[in-house]
Amino acid sequence: MQPVTPPNKRPQASQKTPIKRKAAVKKKAPVKKKGNKKQVSAFPWKIVLAGILLVLLSPFYYGYIVKTFTAAWRWIRDIGENPNYRTYRSFDIRIPKKYSIHGIDVSYAQGKIDWYQVKAMQEDSVHISFVFIKATEGLLTVDPYFKRNWREAPKVGLVCGAYHFFRPQKNGTWQARFFLQNVDLEKGDLPMVVDIEELDGVPPDQMRKELKKFLDYLEKKTHAKPIIYSGLSFYQDYLSGYFDSYPFWIAHYYQDHLKINPATNWWFWQHSDKAKVNGINHVVDFNAFKGDDQDFQRLLVP
Repeated sequence: MQPVTPPNKRPQASQKTPIKRKAAVKKKAPVKKKGNKKQVSAFPWKIVLAGILLVLLSPFYYGYIVKTFTAAWRWIRDIGENPNYRTYRSFDIRIPKKYSIHGIDVSYAQGKIDWYQVKAMQEDSVHISFVFIKATEGLLTVDPYFKRNWREAPKVGLVCGAYHFFRPQKNGTWQARFFLQNVDLEKGDLPMVVDIEELDGVPPDQMRKELKKFLDYLEKKTHAKPIIYSGLSFYQDYLSGYFDSYPFWIAHYYQDHLKINPATNWWFWQHSDKAKVNGINHVVDFNAFKGDDQDFQRLLVP
C-alpha cells in the first residue's frame, strides 16, 4: 500500500503553524508602534501646558498687566491736562514733570510725623528724597519738633537740611550763632538755610546788611555756602543782584515752571504749599530740585 495518510496530515500541520506565527506578529508589532506614537506626541504638549501655567501664575505677568492697565487708565484720566504739569492724585497736587528729585519742608505746623510712611510714599516715579526742617527763629525760638524731626528723618534715608527763620531787626551774627548752637550739621546734609521773607519794618539796606553777616558767619563755620529761601516777589524786590553767588530756594506756587530770570542761581523750587503726604496730618510744602543726582550730591556738605 502507498502511504497516503501521512502526506495529508503534514500539509494540515504546516498550514496551522504559519497561521499562529502571523497572528503573533500582527498582535505584537502594532502594540509597540502605537505605544511609542502616543508617548512622543503627548510629551511636547505637557511642556507647552506647563509653560502657559507658569506665565499665567507668574507675578511678573500680573505686574505687567497691572502696569499696562494703570498707564492706560492714567492716560484716559489725564486727557485735557497739561502733560508737563499733571495732577498726582496721591499727593493731591500738580507736579512739574521735568524734575526727578522731590522733597518737602516741615515745621511744628505739621505736628508729629511718621517718617517711614513719608519715605515709602510714591506715585509713578515721584517720591520724597529730601526734607528741609525748621530749627530756629530770631534769637530765642527753637521749633518744638525740630529735635525729633532732625533725629528721625535721616533714619529712613531722607537727606536733611535745617533752616532758620530770619528776623531782619535782629543782629545777623547772633542769629547765626543761635542757629548753629541748635543744629549738629554732618557730612552729607544739605547746606544750612536762611528763610528771609519779611523786612520786619527795617529798610532794605539794613535787612541786607544783617543777612550778609548771617551768611558770612555760617559759611565760615560750616565751609559750605548757605542756601537762601525766599518768595519770588521778595527775591525780585530786595535780593536779586545782591547775593547772586549763593544758591537760592524760591517759592512760587501753582505754576508749570518757575517764572524767573534764567541766570538766577536757583536750585530748589517750592511749587506748592498744599501737598498731602502719608504720615503727615497737615498739608505740606512740596519742592523740586533743579538738577540731576550728581548735581544734588555736589551740593551736600562735604
